[in-house]
Amino acid sequence: MGTAWLRRVGFIAVAGAAVLTGAGRAAADDAAVASFYKGKTITVLVGSSAGGGYDTYARLIARHMTKHMPGNPTVIVSNMPGAGSNVAGNYIYNAAAKDGTMIGALYGGAPLEPLIGTTPVQHDPSKSQFLGSANNDVYVCVARKDAPQQTIEDVFKSELLAGASNASSTADFPAILNAVIGTKFKLVLGYPGSREIGLAIDKGEVLSACGLAWPSVSVTNPGWFGDKGTMRVLLQAHPTGHAELNAMGVPNALSFAKTDEQKAMLELFFAQEVFGRPYVVAPEVPKDRVEALRKAFWATLKDPELLADAKRATLEVDPVSAEDVQKLIAKVYAAPRELTQKIKKAIQLN
Repeated sequence: MGTAWLRRVGFIAVAGAAVLTGAGRAAADDAAVASFYKGKTITVLVGSSAGGGYDTYARLIARHMTKHMPGNPTVIVSNMPGAGSNVAGNYIYNAAAKDGTMIGALYGGAPLEPLIGTTPVQHDPSKSQFLGSANNDVYVCVARKDAPQQTIEDVFKSELLAGASNASSTADFPAILNAVIGTKFKLVLGYPGSREIGLAIDKGEVLSACGLAWPSVSVTNPGWFGDKGTMRVLLQAHPTGHAELNAMGVPNALSFAKTDEQKAMLELFFAQEVFGRPYVVAPEVPKDRVEALRKAFWATLKDPELLADAKRATLEVDPVSAEDVQKLIAKVYAAPRELTQKIKKAIQLN
């Protein structure tokens, strides 16, 4: 009995030592990360010009992230627009520092560009390390209330003029809806951005637009929606839809998919909305620093002070975790090539 007791005590002692060793190692790792970042500057490189939505989110995050990072480094924002934020994506992947001091804030479509886009890129999102996404965007199709087409079902029957920017969601989303489920959006291309598309709709030059982010368009165009508004939401183009729009009964594009392949094409294409505002670092960044950045990114987006700032700026914050973004990236990159090629063909307008 005494021997058994000693064996149990010995086992407990060894187990306790292992726990302490693990805890000690974790503490040492935390101390090393804090030591590295102390006195340094982290740059959030935004893949678009200053003043836009992606830039606004990045600056909001930068203001609050310092206090959540070990070592409390300074966090600043810089801009590198071009090629749908793929210029910034290429820079992060190839030329930027690989020590955890450079974070890319890219468009939601950038991680899909190597799969379904036509822009030559020099970055591989399937190998990159994501910190998460600042928001889960829900893209919609909207139309003037005085348009001949009153519902999305009407757009299956007759053409509806839709304003669009080249190589953007406002072109790609209606194109894939036309190709996959048979809508008849007639694109009027050449508008510089969503602001100009909105002005064209207000003037009656076009009657609709697709590929607009509901969290943004519902705020930036306050006179558009509601009982006295001039616009209606025809369709949601998102894997699950927005809670507010779901409650209003706005249909989801996935409900019109007639085959498993059509559904798979839409789900893969819509994945870019789930990681709608992705933040990423290079594959070579040390794992302990990536983990610290991920924890800080998540804590920042849950910070009551940030949420209060976001509310004042009428910005929606619905973050997606690093784990969920990384899993979704892996899933889309495991999709059959035949499927991605069909999507690529569907969104080509030339």
